[in-house]
This record gives sequence, structure tokens and C-alpha cells, in this order.
Amino acid sequence: MRTDSTPEARALLITGTVGAGKTSVAGAVGHLLTGAGIPNAVIDMDWLRRTWPAPADDRFNFALLLRNLRCMVGNYLDAGVTRLVLAGVVEDVEDRKQCGEAVGVGLSVCRLLVELPVVRQRLTRRHADEPEALRWHLDRSGELDGILDRARVEDFTVEATGRSVDQAAAAVLEAVGWR
Repeated sequence: MRTDSTPEARALLITGTVGAGKTSVAGAVGHLLTGAGIPNAVIDMDWLRRTWPAPADDRFNFALLLRNLRCMVGNYLDAGVTRLVLAGVVEDVEDRKQCGEAVGVGLSVCRLLVELPVVRQRLTRRHADEPEALRWHLDRSGELDGILDRARVEDFTVEATGRSVDQAAAAVLEAVGWR
């Protein structure tokens, strides 16, 4: 039950290219919020779209992601969550708008900035035993970084190249004003 002293629910989407650390930083943001006693939920949006095959006209299953996100967010808000932390990619203003509509509360978007050589090192470690996946992710990292540069869907950025996951999470919380 909501009282006058209950803070208004808000959502934060952490975006960036593949290998930027979106999921890791979102998890760390969730831990910081938990430590501060703030009811929160962390959602890795990749899992909400993960099915095969994807429709021919929706390469990354974005429509399914949005349907699943609507359901999950409603459940979390009903359970008393006041801070939703999402990790995922929004490639354009329309994707951002649809994510905002799906969460139904104020949405801020943070783009993690990581230098591409560092991203490529991370991806090489992550996909060391998956040569096809590694090739795809290496190609996608530069492509997606360019898409995000042009789209400018974020409200703010956090430089994460030289930061630990915990340092990046603290910087994200500071930038969004949730500290």
C-alpha cells in the first residue's frame, strides 16, 4: 500500500554497446540501492527477448521484450519496488519511447561509455570458446557504438573505461540523482 511518504517509482535504463558492462553495472546499482534500504528490481532486458526464432521484421525481438517488460514491471511495482534498474539496448528515440511506455513510470537513460579496445578485450574473454559468437559480438560492438553515437537516446553518460563495476555503479547513481 502506498503512503504519502513512499517515494515515487522511477526507472533507470543502462544502455551501451555489447561488452560495455550494462548488466554488471545494473546489478551493482541494485546492490547499492539494497544497501541503502531502497526497494528495487534489476531486469536484464536481453532475457526478456530471448527466444528463437525472432520474427523476420524484428531482428532482436523488441516487441516481445516490451510485452514481457510491461508484465514484470507491474508485478514489481505492486510488490512495492520504487526503483527499477534495467540493462539493455535502445537504438533509437522510438525504442526509448516504447520502453518508457512499457515501464509506465519516469524513465532515465544512462549510456555507459567504454573505449572499443577495452570492449573488444572483454568480448574476447567472454567468448573465448565461441568463435562464431565472438566474431558476431566484435562486429556488433563497433556497429552498435556508432548507432548509439548517432541516436543520442541517453539523458546522461558515464565513462566506465577505467572504472571498476562498483565505481561505475556509484557514478550512475550519482548522475541519475538516486543517492
